[in-house]
Order: sequence, then structure tokens, then C-alpha cells
Amino acid sequence: MSAFVDRYVPGSRPETLLLLHGTGGNESDLLGLGDLVLPGAGLLSPRGQVLENGMPRFFRRFAEGVFDVEDLKRRAAELGEFVREKGEEHGFDVKRVIALGYSNGANIAAGMLLTGAASFPKAVLVRAMPPLEPEKGIDLTGTEVLLAAGMYDPIATQAETERLSKLLGGAGAKVTRHTERAGHQLTQEDIEAAASWLGGK
Repeated sequence: MSAFVDRYVPGSRPETLLLLHGTGGNESDLLGLGDLVLPGAGLLSPRGQVLENGMPRFFRRFAEGVFDVEDLKRRAAELGEFVREKGEEHGFDVKRVIALGYSNGANIAAGMLLTGAASFPKAVLVRAMPPLEPEKGIDLTGTEVLLAAGMYDPIATQAETERLSKLLGGAGAKVTRHTERAGHQLTQEDIEAAASWLGGK
């Protein structure tokens, strides 16, 4: 069994949002965001199991933007297994799980896609960077991805967003880019763009 601390809120829609927080966040951080972008969806929100100076993350890094790729692969696999276990426990359709991640959470979601640890019909990745090179044979045909970037983001720069877009698109995903005049922070405009893209409003 996966040992994630998590929050689960059942919904009235067939979709479930997998909510993945940024560094220093927790399993409660994005519940309100989930309600805003796709009202009525089920919400599944785990807490990252890695601690960096006491702050939860989903995988280790050596420095800002320098990821421990082997740890990332292992954590992505564990998170994929967690989603499948929770689907059985709560009775939701794992094929209707939509990933919604911010910063470190967006990076682990991208890692899950690029390693085949999980498949999502849709994924909203806010302020994401390329976590790793895709595994050989990964086919993301049928997956739609919204990349929400900040024009002035010093961490997930526009060049990093472009590189991630090419990695996902090269594996067959349909990628939509959305850029705000913002830095690394999540904005109201990001929320509205995600809601519009998901069909939540």
C-alpha cells in the first residue's frame, strides 16, 4: 500500500482531479482550486513524501532546477500506484483522472506521463519544467495538456516551458500553451484559463 497522507472528496461528476501541490504545500492546499476549475469533480490530493528543509515535495532535487531523476522515476511510479489504489478504495474511474499540478506538483505529473507511471486524459501543468527525458516508446496520443506559464518566471522559464511542450508533443500529446504576465506564482488568470480549458465554466 502507498503511504501517502491524502485528502479525498467525492464528486458528482465522473472526473476526479489529482491535485499535486508545490514545494512546501500539503494535501489541503489545492482543494479550493479544484472546486474552482472543475466544479463537481472528485478531488484526490496527496502530500509529497520528500522533505526539503521541512517542506514537503514529491521528489528530491540537488539544486533549483536540478532534479534527482532516479528518485523522480521511483516517486512517479509510487504516485501512479497510489492513484490506482485510491480508485479501487473509493470507486472512481482511474481512466477519468485529470492531473492538476503546480510547480513541483506539475513536474511530478509531467514525470508520471513521460515515464508511463500513469496516463491522464488531461493534465493542467502550472509553472512546470521538463522533469526528465521521456522513456522509450512512451505514447501520449489521446492525452491533452495545458501548460500554464509565467512570462517572467525565473524558475520555470519560457525556454523550459517550450522544451517541455516539445517533449510532450513529441510523445503524441496535444499541448495547449497559456502564458500570463506573471512570475512563478499561481494567478487568478491561471485558474480561469484552466477552468475554461477543462470546461468547468
